[in-house]
Amino acid sequence: MKKKSLIGSCLLALFLAMVALFPACKKNNEGAPSISDVRQYVASPGDTVLSTGNPNTSPNLYGNGGNYVVIQGINLQNATEIDFDGVAANFNPALISSNNAVVPIPTINYTTIDAAKLYSITYKTKAGSTTFLFKLGPLPPTISAISNVFANPGDSVYLYGKNLVLVQQFVYGGTKILSFNSSPDGTALGFLMPAATPSSQIIVTTKSGTALDTIRATPTITGISNEDAAPGDSVYITGTYFQSSQSLVFGGTTITSFKVSKDLKTIAFVMPALTSSQNGGPLSITTKFGTATTVFNVEDFVDGVFQNWDNVNTYPWGLSNTSNSDFPGNTGWYGELYNTQSGGQPLGPYNSSWYNGGQGINMGGSQWVPTANISSSPANYAVKFELYVPKSTPWLYGDIYVAENYSFTYISRYTPWINKAGTITPYYTDGWQTVTLPLSSFATNNGKGTPVPSISALLGSSGNTGMNIWFLNDSSVTVKSYSLAIDNIRVVKIK
Repeated sequence: MKKKSLIGSCLLALFLAMVALFPACKKNNEGAPSISDVRQYVASPGDTVLSTGNPNTSPNLYGNGGNYVVIQGINLQNATEIDFDGVAANFNPALISSNNAVVPIPTINYTTIDAAKLYSITYKTKAGSTTFLFKLGPLPPTISAISNVFANPGDSVYLYGKNLVLVQQFVYGGTKILSFNSSPDGTALGFLMPAATPSSQIIVTTKSGTALDTIRATPTITGISNEDAAPGDSVYITGTYFQSSQSLVFGGTTITSFKVSKDLKTIAFVMPALTSSQNGGPLSITTKFGTATTVFNVEDFVDGVFQNWDNVNTYPWGLSNTSNSDFPGNTGWYGELYNTQSGGQPLGPYNSSWYNGGQGINMGGSQWVPTANISSSPANYAVKFELYVPKSTPWLYGDIYVAENYSFTYISRYTPWINKAGTITPYYTDGWQTVTLPLSSFATNNGKGTPVPSISALLGSSGNTGMNIWFLNDSSVTVKSYSLAIDNIRVVKIK
């Protein structure tokens, strides 16, 4: 009996051991994962094959984060990690079977990845792992700007653009740059200016492609302190790339003496005697790299002019004209906005009495924009005028309103005594200064609301209507006094 029991016990133990081995054998039979292809995660027939693993037939793919793909193969179940270009994806196991895995592409920072893992999917399960070719990468690079084309050798310079990552070769000015750094977002490539730049060629080659460009330094004009300067007035032109300026023509008058600032962004000169007609001409600046020319005329006292108190008067009323010496540097007559015309009384809080003496210039109908150009963008035209605010009586509180024919529907508002941060500073000008108010600055709610959608919405279909310039007080503070001179009110094309 004891012998029988021993044999039975041995047989039972053997049976249990065999049963225990069945799951292990099944697990081992799963095998390592293998990928056959990757497809778009859309319904057939739109589920295009994105990669078969063949580098000669699989296309380059561009994208980053959020898009789902379907990985197909065998033994894909029980995934533990799925990497795209070495970056782990956050996948849902419920969307994975033995032959299909629906996986979102992770967000990939191409400036920090291991370049050796680019263009790959690494698929890991409990039974093993596999790597599959998947040519997902950044878009080809583009170049948009250079921080300083006039930098000295050894100075830091930045090349701006997009997808400036995974750079394999960088040539600037014909010189190969060996050390450079991409910004985290791939929009800048930093380097030190080389000692020699024998050509204007720029080449940036990345894993995704090549961008070609040339070093350009064509000057640009962004502002003119006084477009209608009188002889002897100081004029300041702002812009970029003014180095190596060779000639400057201001309204038909050649400026033979001018000074360029150290940062190459300002040109200063004293206006000589004018040699042009009443129509003036454009401002033109020529350097060895090119020429910048304004689309509008300076020293033009005719074209687009509503009011200059000399030879163009559109029947203004609301203030008197003068030519006194309180506002030197002008030629002829001009208008004054100041409270002494209304008995010297302060301008009380929330005063919108545009009709009071000294508070407004009310002009009759004139052509703001040619009828043929009514469909142009409001940003392409601007109201301009010259303004003088004496240092002895600076401007603090009160606003200049520009309106169309007595209407408050759309207002362009000028308040130079308050900046974008809300800081309030008494404002005065250094002589006569040009003010530019694009028609796109006209907006509802006294200039603080919705911008005007079109020129016709502001002016009507003809573009011919009246104009008003008022000095009003839209604050709770009393304006004790104000004194401003204004001249050469006009509308001109600026773009």
